[in-house]
Amino acid sequence: MSAKGPTRFRVIHRTRYAYALPVELCHNEAHLRPRTTPLQRCLASRLTIDPSPAVVHDRADYFGNPVSYFVAQLPERELTVVATSEVEVAALDLEDGQVPASPPWEEVRDLLGPGARNVPLEAREMTLGSPMVPTSAALAEFARPSFTPGRPLLDAVADLSRRIHRDFTYDQEFSTIATPIAEVLERRRGVCQDFAHIAIGCVRSLGLPARYVSGYIETVRAPGQPRLVGADASHAWFATWAPTTGWFDFDPTNDQIPPRQHITTAWGRDYSDVTPLKGVLFGGGEHTLEVAVDVARLEPAA
Repeated sequence: MSAKGPTRFRVIHRTRYAYALPVELCHNEAHLRPRTTPLQRCLASRLTIDPSPAVVHDRADYFGNPVSYFVAQLPERELTVVATSEVEVAALDLEDGQVPASPPWEEVRDLLGPGARNVPLEAREMTLGSPMVPTSAALAEFARPSFTPGRPLLDAVADLSRRIHRDFTYDQEFSTIATPIAEVLERRRGVCQDFAHIAIGCVRSLGLPARYVSGYIETVRAPGQPRLVGADASHAWFATWAPTTGWFDFDPTNDQIPPRQHITTAWGRDYSDVTPLKGVLFGGGEHTLEVAVDVARLEPAA
């Protein structure tokens, strides 16, 4: 697979929590720094935390994602976390809807079955259900029209992604993080996180590998309209594995093959592995949350 020349982006992700009561102590984990991948380079990344944390520690998690851990006290009852990153992203040189050649999906399924050898563990473990994406007969049934006998794996997954885009309604009011995947499948509604989970559940329910990808997408403004700072958003899509390509991404929300305006921060089994910011705290009471994301396209890389 070949790639087009890179595009440079600056991403600013601002999160603000306001608490009803003082917070004695909070422990937090952030997946906010973009990964370096074969198609992406993280040139710089900075995490600004207010109030200043007592402890900050950077590490890589089980999946190789960069993670920042920090501990803070919040006497002013507010926590603001701003991640600022510069990234270069190279898009795949593919025609719209085109995918690389791949073996029949049944061949890949059998390759990953019991007693599999010479197959990456990262692919084998992504055939299993996960906390937010259990496998099921209902998900397998929804997937089967795309997975006809002998169909190349990536063609089948591309068709599944298109069907989710076509058959599901994007509805920000319908679901929350806690909405079960079975309810999303039944109601055919949700957001990007839900559509990624549905696709992953369908693929895994047929014994094939799929992983959740978290990141950002640049919002393309309407002609003649100004770019709205902070109007972009966190985004989610999914990837499957083939022995001919390795991991290959699909975005069912936008019916695209990333990366286009996509910037990857982390991947895992599902959303619970790569939550942008999560933690535990002592005190605080009720809280409000504000999130703003700005993805700005910079001058072309030299």
